[in-house]
Amino acid sequence: MTVAVATSPKKQRKSGVPTYLIYETLNGRALYYRGYRDVKTGKKTPAEIMGSSSLQATLVATLVMFLGRVINRRKYLVVTNESGIHLDRGNNLSNDIAIFDKSSGLTLSDKYFTVPPKIAIEVDVRIEPEEFSGKESGYVYAKTERLLAFGVETVIWITTEPKKIFVATRTAPWLTQNWDASVPVLDDVVLNLAELLHEEGIEF
Repeated sequence: MTVAVATSPKKQRKSGVPTYLIYETLNGRALYYRGYRDVKTGKKTPAEIMGSSSLQATLVATLVMFLGRVINRRKYLVVTNESGIHLDRGNNLSNDIAIFDKSSGLTLSDKYFTVPPKIAIEVDVRIEPEEFSGKESGYVYAKTERLLAFGVETVIWITTEPKKIFVATRTAPWLTQNWDASVPVLDDVVLNLAELLHEEGIEF
């Protein structure tokens, strides 16, 4: 199965806040990178707050390599690098890792994805939590609910402090488990993060 590739000019978002400090827009609200105030005051550069930590980058890379080995790549497309998803006006979200069904009308272009991935995986919270009602947990739940309403089947959050995995679907109770739990991803793919990191020789 193939995926079409299209090209078109990319529109720029207009906002009173510099666009490079906006991480996402959720329910019509701009959400800023964690630490954005330090950039505005000159204490930090944009690169210092926008880049992933070594731990976050390692987890994302390890998960992408794992998924690339075990899923049916003729059927599914795995993307990373904070892939953008345009849900509707006022909702432009990003995913650390997303798994798309290639038969879902997927078209690749220079714009955000406009169809829901089957699976969305997030590693830690990248927004400034003080700017969101309910702080980190409020953001996680609101983003998860919006993704599920858009058509995502499963949303998986991995947090490094504490070491937990939060799994949400449209058809079952949401669960928070330890890293050593065996978490179904899709089809017959099961993720045990603790075992995967041990196999890769990654300890922390």
